Amino acid sequence: MKISIKIAFVLLLFSPMIFAGNEDRVGSAGASHLLINPWARSSALGDAGIASTNGLEASYMNIAGLAFTDQTQLKFNYSNWMGSAGISFNSAGIAQRVSESSVIAISIQSMNYGDIPITTVENPEGNIGFFSPRTNVFNIGYARAFSSSISGGINFKVISENISNLKATGIAIDAGIRYVAGEQEQVKFGITLKNVGPVMKYKGDGLAQQAAYVSTGFIASLEERSSAFEMPSLLSIGGSYDFIFNESNKLNLGLGFTANSFSNDQYRIGLDYCMTNERMAFNIRGGYVYEKNLLDIENRSNALVGPTAGFSIDALVGQNKNALGVEYCARFAGIFGTIHTIGATISLK
Repeated sequence: MKISIKIAFVLLLFSPMIFAGNEDRVGSAGASHLLINPWARSSALGDAGIASTNGLEASYMNIAGLAFTDQTQLKFNYSNWMGSAGISFNSAGIAQRVSESSVIAISIQSMNYGDIPITTVENPEGNIGFFSPRTNVFNIGYARAFSSSISGGINFKVISENISNLKATGIAIDAGIRYVAGEQEQVKFGITLKNVGPVMKYKGDGLAQQAAYVSTGFIASLEERSSAFEMPSLLSIGGSYDFIFNESNKLNLGLGFTANSFSNDQYRIGLDYCMTNERMAFNIRGGYVYEKNLLDIENRSNALVGPTAGFSIDALVGQNKNALGVEYCARFAGIFGTIHTIGATISLK
C-alpha cells in the first residue's frame, strides 16, 4: 500500500508537465534525432513498451528496464532512415550486469546523411567538393532494482552534430522508474523523463564571412552569432499487461502516453505475441501511434506516427539458453516511405 501511494505521488508531481505543452513551440527545439528509437524490437511496438522493454533497448524507452538484463547483452541495429532519402542510422551497444541488482550500459547512435555537394554564391552548381553531415549520440546508463517491485535508472547522453565547418555539442539526461505487480509479475507501470539538459549552440568557421570596405580597401572577417536551441524534452507514462496462456505462449499489451515539450502529444498502443520452446523464441509485434492531425497530410508535423510492425527470432543455445537473435521492424512514414530496421542481438545468461 505504501508503494502504491508513493507511485501515485510521483504521477501527481509530474501531472502539471503532462498538460503543459505549448503548440506554439512545435518545431522550435533542436537535436530532434533524440526522438528517434534506434532499436527494432521496441520500435515495432510503436514505442509503447515504456513499462515492458528490458535490456539495452530500455536505454531509449525507459532506462529503468535496463535493470532486467540477464547477464550480458550486445546489440547492433541499422535503419534506412526516411526510406529512400539515403540516410543511414546505425546503433550498437552493450549492457552488463555488475551486481545482483545493478546493470550498466554503453551505446552509440550515429546518423550519416551521405555526401552533399558544396555550393557557394560563386559556385551555385557545386563541382567543388562534398561535405558529410553527421549526428552522434553516446550513452552511458545505469539501472538498479531496489526491490522485487521497483527499479530505476539514469542515462547520460553526449550529443554531437557537425558538418565540415560547424559543430554543436551538448549533454542530456534521462531518468525513469518501473513498478511491477501481480503473482506472475504480469502488471507493469513505467514513467520516464527524457532529454533534459542545457541548450546547444553551433560554433565554427562556417559562421565567419569576409567583408571588404570599399572606402578603405580593408578586408575584415565578421562572425555571425548562432542562436541557441533547446533539447526536445518529453515525459512518457506507460503500462503493460501480460496475458499468459501457458508456458509457451504469451501476449503483452502495452499502452503509453508521451507529452512532448516541442511537438504534439502522442498516444501509443502495442502488442507483442511470444511463442517459445526449448530451441527457439519467436515474437511478432505491432503498434500504432496517434497524435493530433494524424490524417491531415498538410498539417501533419511528425512522420513517426501511424502503424508499426515487426518480428524477432531467437535461437536458444547451451545449457543456460543463451539467445542469438535477429530482429526486424517496419515504420510507415507517410510520403517518406517505409523505414526498415534490422539488427542482431546476443543475450548471455
